[in-house]
Amino acid sequence: MLEDKYIVCRDCSNEFPFTVSEQEFYAEKGFENEPGRCPDCRRARKQERNGNGGNRGNNSYGGERRMFQTVCAECGQETTVPFEPNGTRPVYCRDCFQARR
Repeated sequence: MLEDKYIVCRDCSNEFPFTVSEQEFYAEKGFENEPGRCPDCRRARKQERNGNGGNRGNNSYGGERRMFQTVCAECGQETTVPFEPNGTRPVYCRDCFQARR
């Protein structure tokens, strides 16, 4: 039989309840580990990740997408791409990329 547990948060060191319903939810989802952070610290951590998206792009994470300057391997025109070319594969401008598809 499950019972409420009290866990110490790894971030703020406050004790928080891990309720029976939360334990059932974790078991239903197949989670093997108990939460290590209290709900407030989990929420703050999630906001930090999502609100300060950095170079994750213009998507659900927010933030500006970091773009990289490069030269198209097909036409030699300067272009920008949303990834850092590492030289192992050719990089194409939008027009040349579409034409190759």
